[in-house]
Amino acid sequence: MIGYRFTRFDPRENQQKATFENLLKIFMQLLTITSGDVKEAMRWLTNLDRRYGLTSSEYGIGDFFEDLKRKGYIEENTITGTIQITPKSEQTIRRQALEEIFGKLKKSTPGNHQTVFSGMGDELSADLRPYRFGDDLDQISMTDTIRNAQINHGLGEFFLTERDLEVVEKEYKTQTSTVLMIDISHSMILYGEDRITPAKKVAMALAELITTKYKKDTLDIIVFGNDAWQIEIKDLPYLQVGPYHTNTVAGIELAMDLLRRRKNKNKQIFMITDGKPTCLKEGTRYYKNSFGLDSKIINKTLNLAAQCRRLNIPITTFMIASDTYLQEFVREFTRVNGGNAYFSSLEGLGSLIFEDYRRNKHRTKKL
Repeated sequence: MIGYRFTRFDPRENQQKATFENLLKIFMQLLTITSGDVKEAMRWLTNLDRRYGLTSSEYGIGDFFEDLKRKGYIEENTITGTIQITPKSEQTIRRQALEEIFGKLKKSTPGNHQTVFSGMGDELSADLRPYRFGDDLDQISMTDTIRNAQINHGLGEFFLTERDLEVVEKEYKTQTSTVLMIDISHSMILYGEDRITPAKKVAMALAELITTKYKKDTLDIIVFGNDAWQIEIKDLPYLQVGPYHTNTVAGIELAMDLLRRRKNKNKQIFMITDGKPTCLKEGTRYYKNSFGLDSKIINKTLNLAAQCRRLNIPITTFMIASDTYLQEFVREFTRVNGGNAYFSSLEGLGSLIFEDYRRNKHRTKKL
């Protein structure tokens, strides 16, 4: 017999569950900041608990650590003493980033890249319109069509004409190939400002969005410093800034190479950076200049922007900087490419990038 099993309510267990979930949210944030270093994140969490009283006498940080192991969020090697997060934690971090970013998305308005190509996969919308020759029969709304026939011809002898037919408008869902470029040069943590953590959150949220909702889309992630290289989605929590300059040219060249292999007609690049290009690679040597806008580096970067425009690859640049001369460079870069640029605070970064992505994804199918 199927039924319910009632047990005695224990407020202590309920409190412990709530405490674990609250601590888990904070712990996942700390893992992002510490690039997946469990021990460092636990030290930060312990300090926060001592300062703000996150736990109680019934449930402490030690209990939370044991629960992390028991629930499969971390793995401890008792022989080597190493502690690592599990794929379950990696996915939890991405989902948490997605929820955080989408909380801002509802308030955002900027970003509207219109695409000229259609993809695969029609989805019915809530809009209705009269039938037009060539419409699919499965688009006809029978309820609304019968209602129209009764209104137009009466209830006596039922019959249907073409002008009674009403169809459900289709929302055409395009397939998109996206490359996300993340600047990991040293300036992303310069002057005490943590710019890499929000950049990682955006990347993780975008990855979770595409892999769960837009499964036919492709997302490639590139990091660029002195060089550029591709990383996997699972590597995002561990991303760290290096002692690098900013080789934007290498990043764009790799992005173009990846998009060249994609069959989708809709292609785009998102670039998150906080500074001007300061590096080029010439053969085996690096040409560097971080003392201003170097003409040699800038011209090569602008040439690539123009090449992307000819290939119908818009570049949306998210500049985390307020310097006037940097903004002027980005405006010129955007003008040459025909893309978009946003001069964003760290708080607004996620909402802007997702508004753009989702507006690229949908358009109403006009027949």
